[in-house]
Amino acid sequence: MPWYVIRTKPQHEVKSAQFLEKLGVEVFCPVITEVRQWSDRKKKVTVPLFKSYVFANLLEKDRNMVFQAPGVLSFLNWLQKPAIAKDEEIDAIKSWLKNDRLDNIKVNRLQPGDEVEIKSGKLANKKAVIKEVGNKKLKLILTDLGWTLTANIQDLV
Repeated sequence: MPWYVIRTKPQHEVKSAQFLEKLGVEVFCPVITEVRQWSDRKKKVTVPLFKSYVFANLLEKDRNMVFQAPGVLSFLNWLQKPAIAKDEEIDAIKSWLKNDRLDNIKVNRLQPGDEVEIKSGKLANKKAVIKEVGNKKLKLILTDLGWTLTANIQDLV
């Protein structure tokens, strides 16, 4: 079954995903923990990794059931077809969220605009374009999805 990309109203990602799970749909709503600063305190909050998007593993014939969930707007389309995320891409996002260490990585003066090929792991032989290179983070554009991902590089050798 393919992973469809579903567009939601802003700040409805988690609620929509929970409702879809109750309907029996396999849903993936990646979340991260951020530290937010208020005038009197700091607080850790859980926020969606992709604002206004969730992933649903569905058969083509079951696609309309997602509209029963509050906050679901539509399917994301790519070239007039519903956007589909590959299993390897979903697995890679899950792996990154678990903070798995990246092994056998060598960084040599990477520049924005450089095209890189991932040599091993779940996204082996996939190409990405470097958007930004920072001291501790590297932003990549996965050309297949058109999304920007940030990888921590502080622990890389």
